[in-house]
Amino acid sequence: MGFVKKSVGKGSRTGQTFPVGCAAGRALETRAYFCRMELNIQTPALLFPALSLLLLAYTNKFLAIANLIRKLYSDYQEKPDPTIIQQISNLRRRVVLIRWMQVLGVASTLGCVVTMFLVYEGLQMTAKLFFAASLVLMITSLVFSLLEIALSAGALRLLLKDLEEKLEREEVLKGGKS
Repeated sequence: MGFVKKSVGKGSRTGQTFPVGCAAGRALETRAYFCRMELNIQTPALLFPALSLLLLAYTNKFLAIANLIRKLYSDYQEKPDPTIIQQISNLRRRVVLIRWMQVLGVASTLGCVVTMFLVYEGLQMTAKLFFAASLVLMITSLVFSLLEIALSAGALRLLLKDLEEKLEREEVLKGGKS
């Protein structure tokens, strides 16, 4: 097994020896790369188009679900049906998720703006931390989006199940009349 000498960054012990490919050596290499990496003002700006499109999509989902809830509520007022209550309950959970998706998306955008300001001021290390936080916020927003899609599929399953039950009842009634 070969050994390599690492002398990385400020405050690190100079002349440390690690086996080639060991975790400690890789950790020092990663830390050194993060410290050497230059973040320019264009890097966080690249996220703006993606973030604005995501926020637009989230807002459109929110508005569509809000309108659907209003319609279902109106339908329930006219003719109470337990399936409608289940649908509204599912939609309520989706609205909560979408609200969090929006909050995380806006926080990510704000983090990118702060990152750009910090780069402008020459505070590279702080800018890198804010940019990393912005990316984590965006990733979390996307994970919440996946959860919302799963809930949406659940709502469709409810509707299809109800439709199948109605079709089965109709078949039984037609079979009984013959």
